[in-house]
Amino acid sequence: FLRTAKGNPPVTFAIAACETQNVNVTVLPCFGLTEGRSVTARQMWDKMMQDGQFDRQNFNSGPSMPSSPGETLCAAVSASAWVEPHGKCTIAFSLAWSSPKIKFLKGSSYHRRYTKFYGTSERAALNLAHDALTNYKRWEEEIEKWQSPILNDQRLPEWYKFTLFNELYFLVAGGTVWIDSSLPSTNVKNDQGSPEDAQRVDVKVTEAEVNRRHTTISEYSTTSGCNGSTGDGLKNNSDPAVTQNKRNSNNLSEHFKWQDQLDDYDDVGRFLYLEGVEYIMWNTYDVHFYASFALLDLFPKIELNIQRDFAKAVLSEDGRRVKFLAEGNYGIRKVRGAVPHDLGTHDPWNEMNAYNIHDTSKWKDLNPKFVLQVYRDFAATGDMQFGVDVWPAVRTAMEYMEQFDRDDDGLIENDGFPDQTYDAWTVHGVSAYCGCLWLAALQAAAAMAEQIGDRFFAETCKTKFCTAKSAFEKKLWNGSYFKYDSGSSSNSKSIQADQLAGQWYTASSGLAPLFDEFKIRSALQKIYDFNVMKVKGGRMGAVNGMHLNGKVDETCMQSREIWTGVTYAVAANMILAGMEKEAFATAEGIFIAGWSEEGFGYWFQTPEAWTMDGHFRSLIYMRPLAIWGMQWALSIPKAILDAPKVNMMDKILISPATFSLSLTETGVRKIANKAKCFGNSVLHCAC
Repeated sequence: FLRTAKGNPPVTFAIAACETQNVNVTVLPCFGLTEGRSVTARQMWDKMMQDGQFDRQNFNSGPSMPSSPGETLCAAVSASAWVEPHGKCTIAFSLAWSSPKIKFLKGSSYHRRYTKFYGTSERAALNLAHDALTNYKRWEEEIEKWQSPILNDQRLPEWYKFTLFNELYFLVAGGTVWIDSSLPSTNVKNDQGSPEDAQRVDVKVTEAEVNRRHTTISEYSTTSGCNGSTGDGLKNNSDPAVTQNKRNSNNLSEHFKWQDQLDDYDDVGRFLYLEGVEYIMWNTYDVHFYASFALLDLFPKIELNIQRDFAKAVLSEDGRRVKFLAEGNYGIRKVRGAVPHDLGTHDPWNEMNAYNIHDTSKWKDLNPKFVLQVYRDFAATGDMQFGVDVWPAVRTAMEYMEQFDRDDDGLIENDGFPDQTYDAWTVHGVSAYCGCLWLAALQAAAAMAEQIGDRFFAETCKTKFCTAKSAFEKKLWNGSYFKYDSGSSSNSKSIQADQLAGQWYTASSGLAPLFDEFKIRSALQKIYDFNVMKVKGGRMGAVNGMHLNGKVDETCMQSREIWTGVTYAVAANMILAGMEKEAFATAEGIFIAGWSEEGFGYWFQTPEAWTMDGHFRSLIYMRPLAIWGMQWALSIPKAILDAPKVNMMDKILISPATFSLSLTETGVRKIANKAKCFGNSVLHCAC
């Protein structure tokens, strides 16, 4: 049992061995590395050299004492056996540790997920070590059962099988935090001072109730801080169509807890993982867009809960002022309707958007990515309750994006700064990346609206899709691929590897293609011929930007980088388009450069990016989990194949006066009232 510094939660370690008829186990519960302990490390080794085992009476010595500040405690387990000449003997050891609480820098503390099964006492480590010894054979069998169909698939290259499973290292090495519930374990004192000294901030939560004739909006403020104090407030609004209701609330974490707890079958706790060990932000959403295929395929309920967290975040607003570093301007931390970039760093769930380079409420990819992920997960799991729960946030996210359609052609425009996941690569006007995501989101929202029962919104999305698609193709299609953007900069005609990200999700979700087959395959072939094959003969992955003259786009750092996760995503897109040969050749470049013996040695630390000379950026990164998008494409789940299809051309006539996505009908209110995890705070807000 080790006490940790600075008031952090303690850690208990346990080491064990399995005793059998042929294996004799003895223990030394405690010894020290320095003089002062009753048994030192030297004495421990002397005993082993002399007797080959410890004293049996040590089993009766009772539990070891906790460590003192700065002290290193040790324990040892010895297992000995007789082995006949040419014989075999298996000796099983297990090592376990328990740190039942996770404490974040600003004081919030939660119980880890395993405490639901093992409790929070010091004995949890012992029980974990015991269960490992008694169950490891079954665990190994289950792992083999899971991996064998892929490992034995003769159609798949060996390097792919190797890389597919090894990229999963990030799910445990990526700073993963898995808690038992949304409720803090205790009211932990802030390390920076007393609870009374903790910073108090106003966080606005907006509620809206909508029907066809008028809008009712309630807005109240909560005072959040580590002391858990409460407050109330009300924003004035002069709109005569708006009535305001004042209500009390607990702090923001209380607002975000489940209004109705999920049953035991669905309750899998809450999950966080870092964007990367150098970019310390939890569940960075524009990157999770790529990585989420791994969670959806392997841990679908965790994936659904991540989407629920972001759905709740969409409907919240945090009015604290933040300075954005790139432009030097100020804004608020979280805007209602905008999908947050991340769930925070020092107080996740309660203080979102740790990213402060740009104002991500003006990014053009986050909201479409939310809609696309939600629909894919909804279609893949067939979980209607999940769909009903998150639908108000999906619709709000779509309505929010209307402000970025500057010319009323149904298509969003970028604003002349890096307003998407490529946050150093400026975009002007309509962009292939964000525009394609928007088209896909319109189709996904229409499909989901039809299944949820919001037919008016479905038809509105269909109408907008038709005009937006026409504008997108007119402005960007040049006969062989979609240009980077519709601007007049030196890189506007660049070939972007990720130009069909929206089509990737559309195909992965069982929806109709965004464009005709010729255009999809032509664009992917252009990417393969230029972005892949013109970079070291295809042995490094797909470079983000490439000019038609075969030279890499040097506009900025990111345009000339090869992004590992994006390369996997492009390969998945190729598989879905029937281009498997090109797909595996594209992805193999990441294996060669990152995993093979002739590569750069990035095993189990795959970076976000590297350049043609092998210099990396951001080791141990989330996005390379996108290789599971390839596996998804190779074995589309039956639920996706059987999901209801939406005909985007089969639309009702909607007059120009009702063309806005944010116009509603009475039936929507009924849908929102069914939402299980939002309570009364998620009804739609009409502009």
